[in-house]
Amino acid sequence: MKYATITNMLKMDYSGTEAMNSISTNLSFVGMNSKKFIITSCTENEGKSSLCMQIMVNLAKRGKRVVFVDADLRKSVLFKRFGIQTEGEVVGLAHFLAGYQTLDDVIYQTDIPGAYIIPTGKDIANPLPLLDSDYFKNMLDVLAKEFDIVLVDAPPIGLVIDAAVISKNCDGAVLVVEYGRRRKYEVMDSVKQIEQSGCKVIGCILNKVTIRTLSEKSYYKNHYYAYSHYGYGGYGYGHKKE
Repeated sequence: MKYATITNMLKMDYSGTEAMNSISTNLSFVGMNSKKFIITSCTENEGKSSLCMQIMVNLAKRGKRVVFVDADLRKSVLFKRFGIQTEGEVVGLAHFLAGYQTLDDVIYQTDIPGAYIIPTGKDIANPLPLLDSDYFKNMLDVLAKEFDIVLVDAPPIGLVIDAAVISKNCDGAVLVVEYGRRRKYEVMDSVKQIEQSGCKVIGCILNKVTIRTLSEKSYYKNHYYAYSHYGYGGYGYGHKKE
């Protein structure tokens, strides 16, 4: 198996760690047969890739075997944003789906025990034929047998149809929304697109929230909020804006 080193991972404070603990726990208890989760957003730069990586790391540190599948074949930010380093030529999802590599060839074990990644390998202008193939579906099924959790980082569903195509092969979807940037109808449209694929939206992450707390002194904190169909809950999360 190939190896990868993550050199640029955001360090979280106590509140951020607690937020990830809550999210990871929720994902772990969605159901015994629910292992494949797509992480997407309404549009770009809402923080979905960063959150997906943090969830992967948190789950791995809690003893889970987790694989991060970078399915943004149009415009991946994984290697650049997180400073991922590998030995030799990088091959990934695109190479596997095109038949040039085996699945084992494109899975990278990271320097975090229990955390694995499948990079895109290369950007593709029109990835739909690859993502809408039996090879992709079968790959996710195989990964679900080998790993405890499969996290699929997909392109924004409000920009391209890729996420909807990916969703139909997943057990649940998590939508990342940047606070103050999206209108209600945009979020609802994104949820509708996902659910039309047959995939259930299990929750939404409201990211980059700035809340003013009044006490003896006024101060600002970045918070992380998440909600599901069953209720609402807020958790402190020191997430830096991208």
